Parts: sequence; structure tokens; C-alpha cells
Amino acid sequence: MTQQATPTRPARRSRLRRVLPLLITAWLVLEIWLLVQVGSWLGGFTVVLLLVAGVLIGGSLIKRAGLKALSAAIEQSKNPQSQQPETGTSMTVLAGLLLIVPGFLSDLVALTLIFPPTRALWRVVGRRAADKALRGAAATAGADPFADAMRLQEQLRIHRPDGKVIQGEVVDPQAGPQGPDTTHRPPIAG
Repeated sequence: MTQQATPTRPARRSRLRRVLPLLITAWLVLEIWLLVQVGSWLGGFTVVLLLVAGVLIGGSLIKRAGLKALSAAIEQSKNPQSQQPETGTSMTVLAGLLLIVPGFLSDLVALTLIFPPTRALWRVVGRRAADKALRGAAATAGADPFADAMRLQEQLRIHRPDGKVIQGEVVDPQAGPQGPDTTHRPPIAG
């Protein structure tokens, strides 16, 4: 006679995990509808040219942001004590990726990430969302991998300015084994 396990209820998904697939689907439908509308208004060839231009501009934005981040990293390595200003490369890379994604709605959001006044608004919104996620996950430590990663990033950010904190383990070579380990171990039985 076998004993049946009692069924357990799966863990309840967060609101974002329930709504995100619907939001992505709505975004894609809106992008396709907008492409069709603009295509019927301007013509298919013009829409294809605009999409190709978006890919080229997005690629150049990502390249420029990468070079800017590289030069900031080189400058930081030359003078580690100096405080480097924010380069804004993450917003520029995100704008470049949104320009590469086919669609005019994503291009519009990308343009808001490029211009400084709207970029500042996006930065404030992003910080508030991250703070809210950190506060909400503080009570449930270990339950949400995203919250754990955000907490770890915050801990690393605290120790970054001086660069002196190095985690490790001290091993005393005098207390360690002096020769090869010759103790008998039984074979592993499968």
C-alpha cells in the first residue's frame, strides 16, 4: 500500500509576476497596431526605413555609452580616490535597446530616456521603485531572489568608495596538513 502525499498549494505569485505577461502582450499588440497604422499612412517602405534607422541609431547609442563607461572606468582606475560623476550609461544603453526593438512606442520611450529632463524623471521613478522593492523585501529575507540581489548590491555600494573591503578567509599554513592525506576512506556505494 502506498501512501499518497497531501497536495500542497504553490506559493502565491506577486502582483507583478501575475500582471507582467499581460502587460507585455498589450505592449506587443499596441506596437503591431501602431506599425500597421503608420504603415498605412506613410507606406510600408518608409516604415521599414524608420525601423532600420532606429536600429542604427540604437546601436550607435549603445556603442557611445560603452565607450563613455570604459573611459570612466579607466579614469577611476588611474585615480581610485576621486569621485566620478554619474555617466548615465545605463539609461543610454536602455534607450539604445528600445530603439533597436521594432516599434514606434518603444522608440518614443527611448527618446524620453535620452533627453535630460525626462531622463531625470525616469531616474527618480526607478529609484523609488527600487527603494519600494527593498523595503517590501526586508521582512521576507531569503524568500525573493531579486530582493536578495538588491540588498547585496546595496551592501557592495556601501563599501565601494574606499575599495579597501576584501572578503576572504585567513589560512594559517603552519596549522595545515604537512603531507599527503593517507587516511583510509571506504568506497562510495551506489
